[in-house]
Amino acid sequence: MRGRRLAREPEVDPFYDMLFNMLIAFVFCFIVALLAMNPKALKAGDIPSKAEVIINVSWPDMNPNDIDTWVQDPAGNLVWFRSREAGLMHLDRDDRGLTNDVIVVDGRQVTNPLNQEVVTIRGIEPGEFTVNVNYYESKNGQPVEVTVSVIKVNPRAEVVFYGQSTLARKGDEATALRFTMGPDGSIGNVNTLAKSLVQRL
Repeated sequence: MRGRRLAREPEVDPFYDMLFNMLIAFVFCFIVALLAMNPKALKAGDIPSKAEVIINVSWPDMNPNDIDTWVQDPAGNLVWFRSREAGLMHLDRDDRGLTNDVIVVDGRQVTNPLNQEVVTIRGIEPGEFTVNVNYYESKNGQPVEVTVSVIKVNPRAEVVFYGQSTLARKGDEATALRFTMGPDGSIGNVNTLAKSLVQRL
């Protein structure tokens, strides 16, 4: 009796096997990358924070007195501690001296010594801006030296103004600077001509 011939199994090409394994690895890596990215979709109406100009107002560390920043744009809008957003301007940080500057860390009270207010202009608005500082509240009756800097952010960071004003007593107001923004976002005509902005409440 003649033995049955066994059917010959087709040859497996190792090259195709390697390509198939590489394809599986690529798909796996692609899925992992998608899961890792998971970008947050912007909600309707959300606008990413962006600044054209940053106005920084500071006074000596640990000084207990409250200095306020007032900024007026070309349209007459005012930003200050009771109107933190006006036009394209935003008061990003309102500092009250040492008031509310104590936090508890590991059961110990820690005082933040920094006195600083920050206003950002988040778009280009041609015309004149005025930056004033106001001695709002005094805890020790002493004069306060206030430092103001203006940084143009785009296309690169550039300090366009750095200066100081001395406020002698509570209620004093000083124009730190006035500047003109051009249609291209350029800053010019920087001066310190006095202009009152503070509304007496």
